[in-house]
Amino acid sequence: MEQKWSLRLIRYAALFGILGTYLGSKMSGEMDYSLRPIHAHILLVGWLSVFAWGIFYKAYKVRYKKLVAVHGWLAILGSFGLTFGMWMYNLNPFQLEDSLVLVLFIVGGSLLLLAFLLFAIITFFTEKEQQ
Repeated sequence: MEQKWSLRLIRYAALFGILGTYLGSKMSGEMDYSLRPIHAHILLVGWLSVFAWGIFYKAYKVRYKKLVAVHGWLAILGSFGLTFGMWMYNLNPFQLEDSLVLVLFIVGGSLLLLAFLLFAIITFFTEKEQQ
């Protein structure tokens, strides 16, 4: 289970890395840094955190396998939800109701918070390090 989620999370993080660096290049080329907070969250949450979780699952075995899957889904949904919600909150390109956009932002952030909390718990339920 850990190996499957390790690769899933690393691949997902790679997509965030591409998106984050593209956004940074676009901002730099246009000399418009208004999307800095979104750019930073895409790279810190989507690339760095999700990648680190993928590496953790490559290095450690977790005693309770279902926690790995729950954490993986929370990580994927939360990182996407937070960054998409932040983008919608700042730009709202589809002209959705402000309250709906705020809910998207809050739900994404809440799922990500749960992912971080569950990850902290998972670290206490590991078996021996793999060699």
